[in-house]
Amino acid sequence: MTGHDRQWELNRLNFEGRWCGTSRWYERSATDVLDLTLPSAEIEGTRYSISFSDLDTGLWDGSGLRFAPDGRRQLPLSRAAYNSGGQCWQFRGAAGQSSLAVDGQQPRFGHEVNMFWGRSRSMLVLLYAPLAFAQGESPLWRLQSLGVVPFRCGLAPEPDPPRPAASDWRALLGEQEGWPGELERLEPMRWPVVDPAPQPCEPFRSSRFSHNSLTAGFDDGLVCSLPEQLPEGAFELQVGCRLDADHFRQVSLIYDTQQRLTAWELRRFRRP
Repeated sequence: MTGHDRQWELNRLNFEGRWCGTSRWYERSATDVLDLTLPSAEIEGTRYSISFSDLDTGLWDGSGLRFAPDGRRQLPLSRAAYNSGGQCWQFRGAAGQSSLAVDGQQPRFGHEVNMFWGRSRSMLVLLYAPLAFAQGESPLWRLQSLGVVPFRCGLAPEPDPPRPAASDWRALLGEQEGWPGELERLEPMRWPVVDPAPQPCEPFRSSRFSHNSLTAGFDDGLVCSLPEQLPEGAFELQVGCRLDADHFRQVSLIYDTQQRLTAWELRRFRRP
C-alpha cells in the first residue's frame, strides 16, 4: 500500500453515504457587507450521494448545489485519478480540500472542511475572491462567501439528532478552555502509508483559536476564525466543531510567508 492508497481508503471511509441537509450561504452584499449572522441564501434538500461500485471506482452525485448549473453535478471517482492535484486531504473523521497557495492567476482561494461524527457530516466552505487591482500589482483577497451544511446520512437506520448551533461562539470556546488534546498533521503531497500516531498537544486555548479578525459560529456546532482579508505574509485558518458535549475537533490550515500551504493540523480535544 502507498500513501496515495491510504488517502483513497480514508476518502471512502469518510465520505461514502447519502448526505442530506439544508445548505446556508453567507455572501457579501452589493454594498460589500458580509453578515455572518443571517444567511443570504438557503437551499433545502441539498444532497451529496457518494457511492462506490468496487474498491477502486465510485460516483459523486450532488443536487441542491449553490454554484452548479441547475444545482446538479456528477463526478466519477477512481483510485487512479484521485487527488492528482494534491488538494484533497483525509484524516479519519475529518477531511476536505484546500487551495495550496494564494495565487493571483486563480479566480478564487477556497476550502472545504468536513467533520464526521457517527453518521453526521458537518461541512463548512470558505471562498475568498481577489479585489480589483492595478496591472503588475498583487491582488488583495477578501472573504466573499461562506457555506454551511449540517449533513445527515440518509442511509443510516436512524439519523443522528441535530446539534445546537454555535451562535454564542465565545461561550462555546470558553467552556473548552484547558481541555487536553491530541494532534495529527499532514503535509501536501507527503501522504503517510500508515495513519500517524496522535501526539499530545497544548490544551485548548480560546485566544489561540480566535486570533483572526473574524470569528463566527454556525449550525451543527461549527465555528471558524478567519482573516476577513488575507494578509501579505503567513496566516492560519481555523475551523472547529463541537461534536457533542465532551468532544471538540479543530482543523488548522497553515500558510507560510510565501502564502503556500505547509500543513493541515487536526486537534481532537476532550473534556477531562
